[in-house]
Amino acid sequence: MPTPADQSRYQVRLDWGLAGLARLALADVTVIVDALETGAESDEVASAAAAAGSAVIRASMPTAAAAAQAVLDIQHERAARTSVTLLACGETDTHGQTRFCVEDLLASGAVADALAARGIDHTSPEVAAACEAFRGLRGAIKHLFTASASGQILIEQARRDEVLAAAQLDVPGEAKSGASA
Repeated sequence: MPTPADQSRYQVRLDWGLAGLARLALADVTVIVDALETGAESDEVASAAAAAGSAVIRASMPTAAAAAQAVLDIQHERAARTSVTLLACGETDTHGQTRFCVEDLLASGAVADALAARGIDHTSPEVAAACEAFRGLRGAIKHLFTASASGQILIEQARRDEVLAAAQLDVPGEAKSGASA
């Protein structure tokens, strides 16, 4: 039976980590959003989504437009309205709980914005808020990525260039698909 937390009334949904995947109604496509790829969360979430029967696409800030195009391509192949879950990976804290990561919120918003530009825009309030956060903060993405907790951890590991590269929007290339990609 549908619940308000499953966001099933919306075509595009958003939640966090494995718990979010379990909360949401199963979608035709699950976009795994992991902006800084700092842990194994994205692989675990991608595997769980694929095992549940959802097509899996991986996205980040540089691949937001490519991921949205891949969703649109799947919708055209299916010749039917396609439900989409944006699943922000976050980070797992020392207690095994998913920690909110601003960079995953912003990258989810970038994907949502790119989906809307392609006409896939019946979004849950959670998606709408992420999209507006991205739109409003677009000019500060590099700063926010480097200032975030995850960004600071990587910078302390001498990986600043990786953080700056992850903050670039729509770098030409392909979105990764599949649970193991």
